[in-house]
Amino acid sequence: MPVDKKRVREKQEDEIIDRTAPPGEVIYEAVYAEGEHELERNSLELAFSGLAAGLSMGFSMVTEGILQNHLPNTTWQPLITKLGYSVGFLVVILGRQQLFTKNTLTVILPLLRKKKIDIAFNVARLWVIVLIGNLIGAFVFAWLIGNSDIFSPEIRDTFSKIGHMSMQPDFWTIVIRAAVSGWLIALMVWLLPFAESARLWVIIILAYVVGIAQLPHVVAGTVESFYLVSTGALGFWHSIGSYVLPAFIGNVIGGVALVAVGAHAEFFEAEEVSE
Repeated sequence: MPVDKKRVREKQEDEIIDRTAPPGEVIYEAVYAEGEHELERNSLELAFSGLAAGLSMGFSMVTEGILQNHLPNTTWQPLITKLGYSVGFLVVILGRQQLFTKNTLTVILPLLRKKKIDIAFNVARLWVIVLIGNLIGAFVFAWLIGNSDIFSPEIRDTFSKIGHMSMQPDFWTIVIRAAVSGWLIALMVWLLPFAESARLWVIIILAYVVGIAQLPHVVAGTVESFYLVSTGALGFWHSIGSYVLPAFIGNVIGGVALVAVGAHAEFFEAEEVSE
């Protein structure tokens, strides 16, 4: 039976396409489309999703604390315990809940592309609602585990140690480190659309880097800070001024300036020049 060379060649070309990484322009358009979809969501939906994300991010501290409590206090301990830091990100991202640092990239692309004032207000609406929802969720989670017997006293002591460690750096150190954190989380969002079966590992690895490098995250770290507030070890406004605010500033700088603007300049502006 003669071999249909044309059909074989077409099959080979299909396999080549399947095995070739998508160009950056395709990834840009995928993230852009997701950003437009997020901007179309109503405020109540965003608020509940943001609240759920804030609650879910608490499991980063919980898992890390439980691992730390059950491992010997050695130099290699953080290499294992910081794997627990990824848990909250896994729940939030795979569950498609609204996390503030995720939206610093996705929703900013439509604004940079269209440059319309109504889109700017819509971005601000989404950011405010999601951030407030995240912080309320973080506070509720921290208060529940700080004022109940869900976990043993030993594990709660470990939560306190984690919280005190997150509060150690000064304001500007947190801003700088949080910029790197925002950069990494935005890169995570950039990689996910075509990660397919590797999505789990993309989230785990990048969140692990954020954790092991002790880079502040405005939601995950706020759970740790609010835990100290819930136990009376730290004042609420001290937590806001010394951690939440600088982490917010840094995460926005990292997510917007270093990734969203860079990606926009590379792909959209280059496309306009070629036209």
